[in-house]
Amino acid sequence: MATITRAISIKQPFVEQILRGTKRYEYRSVPTNIRERVYLYASLKPRLENKHWRGMNKSADELPKGKIVGSVEIADCRKRGPKDFVYKLANPKRLRVHLLPKNHPAPIFWRPQF
Repeated sequence: MATITRAISIKQPFVEQILRGTKRYEYRSVPTNIRERVYLYASLKPRLENKHWRGMNKSADELPKGKIVGSVEIADCRKRGPKDFVYKLANPKRLRVHLLPKNHPAPIFWRPQF
């Protein structure tokens, strides 16, 4: 298996939805050429709007934040609008032990140090 060198920062509950396989696309304002497995970093601040938590059996307080909790493959990136891009996600994997990076995460892709 190839070594994972990058991470993507995503808020909860979206990270949990990706790991459950119910969220297969990530929407961003910038495109990416990355086509590899990346770590999933659960951002420190979750999305709190109720509409994002429908169907979840956990609250924002129960889900991990500020840690790398899994990984996912970036399979594709398509333009959706003038400033909208869709990253197609595949094969999510949950980590049994969460990783705490030493360096500060960036808003999109970054290289975690352990």
